[in-house]
Amino acid sequence: LKAFERRLTEYIACLQPATGRWRMILIVVSVCTATGAWNWLIDPETQKVSFFTSLWNHPFFTISCITLIGLFFAGIHKRVVAPSIIAARCRTVLAEYNMSCDDTGKLILKPRPHVQG
Repeated sequence: LKAFERRLTEYIACLQPATGRWRMILIVVSVCTATGAWNWLIDPETQKVSFFTSLWNHPFFTISCITLIGLFFAGIHKRVVAPSIIAARCRTVLAEYNMSCDDTGKLILKPRPHVQG
């Protein structure tokens, strides 16, 4: 059990730096998209020209929106929560053995079920 716990905590800790970077990338691209969308929507020319022309006139919004869509197709939504996905799957398996784990991978031993006989 100690070896399993050590390996699980090591694996989750190893994922944390990459997860933090992916979260930062997602935040930056989301803020850029929101800022570009705001500028796109408040532009009076947007209502007067066609949709594609308005996108062409706002390259910051267009590029950040395409980047955000590309990141989601690449699976960034899974990468930002990878440690919690691993912990949740481990909890599911460990429940059969009357155990659980926290978000860092530390094992939690539950008391044995009391059988009345």
